[in-house]
Amino acid sequence: MRGRPRDAVVLVAAVSLALALGACGKAAESGTAVRPVPPPTPGRPTIGLLVPDSTTPRWDRFDRPLIERRIHQLCHDCEVRSVSAQGDVAIQQQQVDSMIIRGVDALVLVPVDAKSMRPAVEKAYDARIPVLSYDRLAQGPISAYVSFDGKEVGRLQARALLRAMGHRSAHDRGIVMINGDQADPNGVAFKKGALSVLTGKVRIDKSYDAAGWRPENAYADMSGAIAALGPHRIDGVYSANDGLASGVIAALRANFIRPIPPVTGQDAELAAIQRIVDGEQYMTVYKPFKPEAYMAAEIAVALAHGAGPGPVARDRVNGDVPAVLLRPIPLTVHSIKKTVVKDGMYTIDQICTPQYRSACERAGLMP
Repeated sequence: MRGRPRDAVVLVAAVSLALALGACGKAAESGTAVRPVPPPTPGRPTIGLLVPDSTTPRWDRFDRPLIERRIHQLCHDCEVRSVSAQGDVAIQQQQVDSMIIRGVDALVLVPVDAKSMRPAVEKAYDARIPVLSYDRLAQGPISAYVSFDGKEVGRLQARALLRAMGHRSAHDRGIVMINGDQADPNGVAFKKGALSVLTGKVRIDKSYDAAGWRPENAYADMSGAIAALGPHRIDGVYSANDGLASGVIAALRANFIRPIPPVTGQDAELAAIQRIVDGEQYMTVYKPFKPEAYMAAEIAVALAHGAGPGPVARDRVNGDVPAVLLRPIPLTVHSIKKTVVKDGMYTIDQICTPQYRSACERAGLMP
């Protein structure tokens, strides 16, 4: 039989929430609704952590261990059950069912597909299990949302692209847009933010939505754009994230386009940092994983103890869902040291492998 959570644990969670980082902004609409948090249940709190896949480096390398570590720091008695859906909606739906059967006290969910996971979120609600939607906004009766301001991500990417292309008239600057999956509310927000800056400032000659955020789709779309427009009419490429940027750049290289026009990205993946050092990718958007993961862990602990997300969740998405929306950071070759290196995300040795050593020297990363 499980006993009532200790007051000290609740106090630690409450203090941590009160001292947590602030946030800003609002997210895209996705049919999400907020529901009240259930009263605390007796026993050792159990939190389910559901990530979408193991192929995207961030989930296993950063988010999952950071969330688990912070939960255990705040709540020594808490148990974390962590699973990966391997990119399959049906698997993730089954995992939610399993968590419900096991009687977890709260769920941290990164949905494979925001819309398709709605029935699973509703099942959790009916079972009185609060759901914290993490990084991607799931549809359904969620209790809180933690992510970065998606529209601001798009705005940062667009502003950087305009700077990289130089001060010319809109008629003289043509771009291709490789947007994220529009079934993902984040993908919708990135695109809206980017268009709010780019519209009227450039010619958008081709625009594609990469289903599933797959680099191979970005490669195919970019190849199609090159065939339609010709290699000399592409002055820049808006790419919604680093994975798509890898496909874009591969297509540009395969078509012998030199120099490669400015290409944007997002997520600060190691391969993207190396492409930036080497001059193949212009920028990425750095979203520090630690504050996002720690904020999610702190809210999850509060939810598992029967409390609400607290005053730290002072933003709102879709009108009434409590949210924490953190500020993203633009990253170019000139800010690598003061962002991902300073924060310990990557070391100089990890970035500056033998293949990139000379480029690192030119970039001022090597002594």
